[in-house]
Amino acid sequence: MAHISSRKDDHIRLCVDGDVGFRQKTTLLEEVELLHDALPELAMEDIDLRTFFVGKALAAPLIIAAMTGGTDQAEAINRALAATAQRLGLGFAFGSQRPYLVKGISAGYKVRDVAPDILILGNIGLVQARETPTHKLRELLDFSGADALCVHLNPAMEVVQPEGDSDFRNGLPTIRRLVEELDRPIIVKETGCGLSRSVGQRVAALGVRAVDVSGAGGTSWVAVETGRAEAGQKALGERFWDWGIPTAASVAQLSGLGLEICATGGLQSGLDVARALALGATIGGIARPLLQAHAAGRLEEKLTEILAELRVAHLLAGARNPAELREKPVLLENRLRRWVPQGSPLAGRMIGG
Repeated sequence: MAHISSRKDDHIRLCVDGDVGFRQKTTLLEEVELLHDALPELAMEDIDLRTFFVGKALAAPLIIAAMTGGTDQAEAINRALAATAQRLGLGFAFGSQRPYLVKGISAGYKVRDVAPDILILGNIGLVQARETPTHKLRELLDFSGADALCVHLNPAMEVVQPEGDSDFRNGLPTIRRLVEELDRPIIVKETGCGLSRSVGQRVAALGVRAVDVSGAGGTSWVAVETGRAEAGQKALGERFWDWGIPTAASVAQLSGLGLEICATGGLQSGLDVARALALGATIGGIARPLLQAHAAGRLEEKLTEILAELRVAHLLAGARNPAELREKPVLLENRLRRWVPQGSPLAGRMIGG
């Protein structure tokens, strides 16, 4: 089995420089049109982006989404990302904390000294959570200072990964146990393949109140693992490279289920975040573009640009805050419209609905 730290360094390299995007499938966020309001009766100073997610305040509905951890390289990256999030009042999510849980590798998983106030999300795979007593996961969160635990679902990624898991049974009982026993919010998330309405309904029935769709259209983690695989697994990865539910479609699928929704997976700009909010997301998350911006020495500049775009999108849509934006009429093109559940709140806001 490849060393966990080596795998994590491979992931960083491929995400910064590799050809690991979806080939044909998009996020479908380009099919979301916000209705222009030429008389918004607002000044830029009226726009209030402050938001709550899993009970924690954010200066804007944006997190630096899960990317990495478990290596010396990840240590430097995560501390820089978290410190920038602290300065801007945004959220920050760790990549998988399996290296700490399994091997005791702490590099990249302790950032509270540079980010004392912001929302920090822990992260562990469902398979690892299934095999780990609740008190050990609580210790993981205490060590890393995380406010909530993301439990990631990643069957497509795992079956292509050279050292991946292949048994995904007893997922629902595991999530139920964590909801009942762990004293932090549980966020069920995917890793680039999106969440369907059925999955949303099943986890909501267990008491989960927040999800991260991590939809298709941005980084394909199947592609990332294909870049590390050999022979038969590489061929399998090539076949399933574009597998998944587009990000916008996944947000639409979850409409009306009472879930707080984090929209990640291929978001590139503040306008993309605004489009996700208009579909019903609570917050948006951006990953790979920020990793690349960090590598280029312009992380804070990039985030400042994204926040400016998000603010302008609110103004031009006539929305004073994200809650108002989520209530505005929205025009959806045909490929996205077919994903919208009949009778959902989103269906009621569609122009020509």
